[in-house]
Amino acid sequence: MSLWKRIAQAVAALARGESLAEVFDRLRSPPERSVAFAIAVIALGAKMAKADGRVTRDEVRAFREVFAVPPEEEANAARVFDLARQDVAGFELYAERIARMFGPGDKVLENVLEGLFHIAVADGSYDPREDAFLRDVARIFGITERTFCCLRAEYVPDAPADPYDVLDIAPDAPMDEVRAAWVRAVKDSHPDRLLARGVPEEAMRLAEARMIAVNRAWEEIRRARAA
Repeated sequence: MSLWKRIAQAVAALARGESLAEVFDRLRSPPERSVAFAIAVIALGAKMAKADGRVTRDEVRAFREVFAVPPEEEANAARVFDLARQDVAGFELYAERIARMFGPGDKVLENVLEGLFHIAVADGSYDPREDAFLRDVARIFGITERTFCCLRAEYVPDAPADPYDVLDIAPDAPMDEVRAAWVRAVKDSHPDRLLARGVPEEAMRLAEARMIAVNRAWEEIRRARAA
């Protein structure tokens, strides 16, 4: 059975009145764990789009850019998205479920938050309500203020991202430590590692932006120190 058919079954159970906890408790082990992750990410994306009071086509398009949905499965994905975007109530439950899947400090959580930032700015603005939503998700994920500000700077044009913040290393760290931090960050976002953690293939795009930012930070530091 395909990922999206299993998602459809889980959503049907929610529609019948089963609680989120009951449904997710049945999705704790592979391959069902990837179903739980997909549902939670879709729901968070939908609630992110609704955080400023309205859902635009640009935000729906942005969601599809970070979570690949096969054409034949768009109906199932849309059903989950439509159920979740009715309001922003309950987003904490989905965020908590994702946090439990991976644990504090896991880079997958940063990937998910980055995908939510992508959706937030898709309509050309960054609303204070969206900022509050994302801060709450970051708090639930156990993401530090430094990392949150770094991720926000990648998408919101209020300040450039500090390359040392991107690599989570001190500005005076020796070059070998900087390189080690860069290599570690690249490995954390590698598709094979994400798949091993239970992230479905459809969510691999969540890590692409992070990989670009990590490599950009390394190149910026390397050029600055070579000057």
